[in-house]
Amino acid sequence: MEKISSTKQLKQCLGFWDLMGASVGQIIGAGIMTLLGSAIAMTGRSVPLALFIAFVITVCQYIPMIFISGTVRCRGGRYSMVAMLAGKRIAGAYSIIYIFSNLSLSMYALSFASYFVSLLGIGSEQTVALVIITLFFVLNIMGIDKFAQVQKIIVACLILALGVFAAFGVGHIKPGYMDPQQWMPGGMLGLLQAGGLLTFATGGATCIIDLSAEAKNPTRDIPSVIVISTLGVAALYALIAFVAAGVFPVEQVAGQNLSLVAQEILSKPLYVFFMVCGAGFALISTLNSQFAWAPKPTMQACDDGWLPCGLAKLSKWNTPYIILGILYVIAVVCIITGLSVSILSNMCVVANSITTMMINASAVKMPMVASEEWEHSKFKVSKGVLILASAVGTVSAGFNCYLNASRLSAGLLIINIVVIIGSFIFGAVRSKYAHVEVSFEKA
Repeated sequence: MEKISSTKQLKQCLGFWDLMGASVGQIIGAGIMTLLGSAIAMTGRSVPLALFIAFVITVCQYIPMIFISGTVRCRGGRYSMVAMLAGKRIAGAYSIIYIFSNLSLSMYALSFASYFVSLLGIGSEQTVALVIITLFFVLNIMGIDKFAQVQKIIVACLILALGVFAAFGVGHIKPGYMDPQQWMPGGMLGLLQAGGLLTFATGGATCIIDLSAEAKNPTRDIPSVIVISTLGVAALYALIAFVAAGVFPVEQVAGQNLSLVAQEILSKPLYVFFMVCGAGFALISTLNSQFAWAPKPTMQACDDGWLPCGLAKLSKWNTPYIILGILYVIAVVCIITGLSVSILSNMCVVANSITTMMINASAVKMPMVASEEWEHSKFKVSKGVLILASAVGTVSAGFNCYLNASRLSAGLLIINIVVIIGSFIFGAVRSKYAHVEVSFEKA
């Protein structure tokens, strides 16, 4: 059957700063607003050190994917990595796991609506959520370049708001920051536990791998953006954590979100600005970013025959409007019916960690699978170093998988297991009809 569209038709128009906007917007989410208080409860005022640990764990988990994305353009993003390194059946399983993992778009819209209504006292949460999800759906339908332009503005406002919190907060930090009773009260174990928890706030940069087909120079830009954005956000988080833990005694801020400290250090106008452009924009930047990158691996799965190829049809703006439309309809249904966004957002967190482990464990195959591209890659290393990088990445992803699993209720863990088993059954059964093409290429 002749293909209606292909990832080969996507417009390569995203430069370094476009990818940076997508990456930073994905990393900075509700995690830092909600998890920092929990981390302070574990390790007190040593929480900036915990963020450094989180950064190290996060980057170690990314190393194999940095090597791969710096060597070839993966038109189907992380799906292409799975297909080229882990094999056909696992690619089929990933295509299903990936779809389930993107059913959480409504969560960001509803969370933003909650902030908006509580701050301004106007409108209903459902109405605001529907407006915001529709706005970003239309934006992403109109072209990847439109997404990038708006995303850079959102991220600039977001960074400014977080910077305001840090700048105004430094002067409010009380003397005796490193008081032994306030510094690392949970010992080394508490520090490590806090670092593990905060990986949920420092992760997300690898989403831009799914924009590889639309990047101007993916092998140059994607690896550097992943590292720089993760490091930059972690450094900004460390400043915020320094303020969050230093204005009040630890016992007063432990388990609290940033709004408690923000009310103390900011004037009313700046507080509103911080809550809207900090907490609120952290959510919509993630929403906008996910609308942009989420359809691309599914497009390649359609190209390869795992899913109907008609779903990947492109609009006149060169966007996969049918896949975007399906994501939008699911989000709208969740908002209108009140379907649990908690269940949707956690449906595949363990499954996603397992697929990351598969990519990392299979990275040792790069010299065999893409021999010519690897030979000329700036990331080319010896076999021993590649094995070490693959091992470190796999162990780090395994640790993240454990953290994900430990946060879930028994019911959600069972859902993850069912999705994993069902996806691998699908991959095995459907593999006889799929025709996985080579979706990586020299860039």
